[in-house]
Amino acid sequence: MSGIPAERYAARLAAARVEAAAAGLDVLCIGVGADLRHLTGYEALPLERLTMLLAPAADGVPLTLIAPRLEATPARTCAAAFVLGLQRVLPYASFIVASTVLRRLRMRKDTDEVALLRRAAQAADRVVLAIANGRLVGRTEADVAREVRERLLGEGHEVSEFSIVASGPNSASPHHDAGERVIQGGEPIVLDIGGQVEGYGSDITRTMWVTGGDATAGPDPEFLRLYEVLQRAQAVASEAVRPGVACEAIDAAAREVITEAGFGPNFFHRTGHGIGLEGHEEPYLVEGNAEPMAAGYTFSVEPGIYLEGRYGARIEDIVVCTDTGGESLNEAPRDLLVVAG
Repeated sequence: MSGIPAERYAARLAAARVEAAAAGLDVLCIGVGADLRHLTGYEALPLERLTMLLAPAADGVPLTLIAPRLEATPARTCAAAFVLGLQRVLPYASFIVASTVLRRLRMRKDTDEVALLRRAAQAADRVVLAIANGRLVGRTEADVAREVRERLLGEGHEVSEFSIVASGPNSASPHHDAGERVIQGGEPIVLDIGGQVEGYGSDITRTMWVTGGDATAGPDPEFLRLYEVLQRAQAVASEAVRPGVACEAIDAAAREVITEAGFGPNFFHRTGHGIGLEGHEEPYLVEGNAEPMAAGYTFSVEPGIYLEGRYGARIEDIVVCTDTGGESLNEAPRDLLVVAG
């Protein structure tokens, strides 16, 4: 059973029509994708035949869902009620990108959406800890990535979307593809994993140091310093979250800590991205985005420090902006995970 009640979709559709009217539009035309699922709960297949929701702004004008006949049954059983098929031609319609109208509705997650994101986050937490407590030394990154995918599915994810397992010098590459490198003792691993629970995403990164059971193979002083700076930056950025604060200010909070410690050039990506029905959606925590935070926004806070050719580290939580500040949906420890492996 879906974690989003049927009446929620009716409310979303009504709100979308209000937004369309406020934007001076006659009708919203919503194709296959996350916007359609957000409004209706219908996860349409990306077929070559047209699937489109027509949502007129005017009160009293019925909603219409155009769908291929072979998709009639799932289309009719989506949470909101529609008239299937094109009922009339709308020659007066003018078109703009629908996401410009729906973006504010999509960014502000309701309580049911936050509950699904929390469920996904905590399932991913358990996978991270299981990997950290298992055998790592002597295995390839790709083998560990396969285990991550299996564990995410075992923890209730319908989809395991990605599993970055970046060991040794590969940890300095933020989007490293897990390969055939064999994990060794005396090196870090950046583990960045995620998938979907009832369509809502998980995304967590933790950094561990694998000793291989050798007490002398622990993290070197420079890595410990790097990690202390990173952990402080991630905490400061998370604490800066509150309604009204600009998205770019969250990025600046993390970046200031890292820059003051001398690692500024080694943090070269944005601090975070929104998450919901899509793994990367608005709002983005990046310089130049003055969008003010609002209660219900959900996003990653994930600064990283990378020393090319040597090693790197990243800490990532999914955070929800509440009326009183930021709340992390992830509960896995943010300390450096020093494991025997």
